[in-house]
Amino acid sequence: MADTVAKPSRLTRWALPVLLLVGAASFAAALVLPLPWKKQQSPPADAWEVTPFALTERSGKPVSNADLAGKVWVASFVFTRCTGPCPSVTATMARLQADLDLANQPDLRLVTFTVDPGRDTPDELKKYADHFRAHPDRWLFLTGQEDEIHRLARTGFKLGVSRSAAPNPPAGQEFDHSTMLVVVDRRGKVRGHFDGYQGPNDADGQKFADSYARLKEAVAALLRE
Repeated sequence: MADTVAKPSRLTRWALPVLLLVGAASFAAALVLPLPWKKQQSPPADAWEVTPFALTERSGKPVSNADLAGKVWVASFVFTRCTGPCPSVTATMARLQADLDLANQPDLRLVTFTVDPGRDTPDELKKYADHFRAHPDRWLFLTGQEDEIHRLARTGFKLGVSRSAAPNPPAGQEFDHSTMLVVVDRRGKVRGHFDGYQGPNDADGQKFADSYARLKEAVAALLRE
């Protein structure tokens, strides 16, 4: 009786190993190459790098810009004696701490620089931080030399800061400085300025609300990069 079972052709015999090889190569590439949605985006052309700094945290530990490499962070400039907008700016940072779930975001930091380091010692900053219930490790409060911090604000963040022009300013009004919050990406590049509080020319608070929403969106986008 004749055998009616079809025998594999020569094409089938060599095609199967080739297909298996192609499949294995594709699987290996998928393991090695980055996923499209995980690819880091290049910063825009107008982004700039924060100038290097080496300061002291309220804990007494040294902190430099290198310690923030690979992190997304939001910076503010205040001083603890301030009787102007500083408490409102720091309250906005405290709100961010809650809204961004800072305690559960290992790649996120909040960083507050004092513009009055002569008075704002680590102990003073610790009291101030405790008042706002700042996270002990992920919300940093930095002090150092006045000229270094003021230079950092001007050149590193492009924010205004100076001693008051008044000959004898009242306590708590010794410094004039920007109230903007600054978002910095994982590469240490500035990616945007946002309102730190509801200013006097924002009666209904809409400008601040819009800025705050954009700030949170910017941070979330950078954390996904």
